[in-house]
Amino acid sequence: MIPELASIFTPARRRSKLTRMFVIELIYKATLAEIDANMAAHVRFLKKYYASGHFLVSGRKIPRDGGIIVAVGGSREEIEAIAAEDPFTKRGLADVRVIEFRASQRADDIQRRVDSERRGEIKN
Repeated sequence: MIPELASIFTPARRRSKLTRMFVIELIYKATLAEIDANMAAHVRFLKKYYASGHFLVSGRKIPRDGGIIVAVGGSREEIEAIAAEDPFTKRGLADVRVIEFRASQRADDIQRRVDSERRGEIKN
């Protein structure tokens, strides 16, 4: 289950040190077989930063040529350092691009939409 996404826009979140939002884009440079062989290490990395509160949502790009992570942090440098820890980047399997953005709006039903997509109710 994805944590309550609406909580990223609360006053408490804005007062925390994790106030800046980022998209981390991974661009695969290796074959999918090499990516899959390193997936367990990548998942451990993801879990570490979900637990720390930095990662909000993540998944594969379609087509499967990389991945996306939506993250929060105190600075671009902090998020770039975290992204550099990803086994895919450390092992030369993927390039990474960090994009900072200011979240100014959100859907009131964001959690329902994410849950619906995960159940396959939203079609491309």
